[in-house]
Amino acid sequence: MARIPATERRAELVAAAVRMIAAHGVDGATTRRIAQDANAPLATLHYCFATKEVLFAAVFEYVNAQYREVLTRNDVQVDVETSARTLLRGVMEWYVANPDFGAAIVELISWAQRQEGEQAEMVYNQAFATMRPILDAAATAAGQSVDPKTIDELTYIVSTLSDGFALNWLVFADRAAAESQIELVLGVLDAWMAANLGDVPRPVTPAAKASPEDAMRSLATWVSVD
Repeated sequence: MARIPATERRAELVAAAVRMIAAHGVDGATTRRIAQDANAPLATLHYCFATKEVLFAAVFEYVNAQYREVLTRNDVQVDVETSARTLLRGVMEWYVANPDFGAAIVELISWAQRQEGEQAEMVYNQAFATMRPILDAAATAAGQSVDPKTIDELTYIVSTLSDGFALNWLVFADRAAAESQIELVLGVLDAWMAANLGDVPRPVTPAAKASPEDAMRSLATWVSVD
């Protein structure tokens, strides 16, 4: 049997840990179960990760990286409203397509809150640190003047709405209902943006200058020649 490189084996074990945490919770995701799911010897897991806590720290980083990748992939850079909608839709659709991730995130955050350290806060802080610049850059690219506080609030709104959707999806897992629920959540975002971004100054596009030929044609439309 060909020897699997340590980096590849670590990635397989982390992915297996996500699946086991989603299925059995943090306490039920034993190293034995994780190793079996990854089709790896238990000794290999202990070689790659000295402790279960070290493994879970790698899982946190993996989940964070996946979330950041979803945000980056849905960075459309049009205007701030379109960007916010696209980010929110992208995250919600990602939760629907990857229920293990959503379940694992909920389990990990609940577990991390009971541990020492700030891993739970890290999840949200890194997500915020990825999303906020995307929205800020979208506003700048579109020539919209949005104050920093409003960008912060919009980032929070998108994160909170996606979290609420994720919990509902994990409970009911109704794909047919999820489609309409995604639109409903987007409608809530639209309402917030209409109330808070409705008066955002936008660049004024100068009127196109008519050519002499166009001016003559326009003149001819109302001058009657007998």
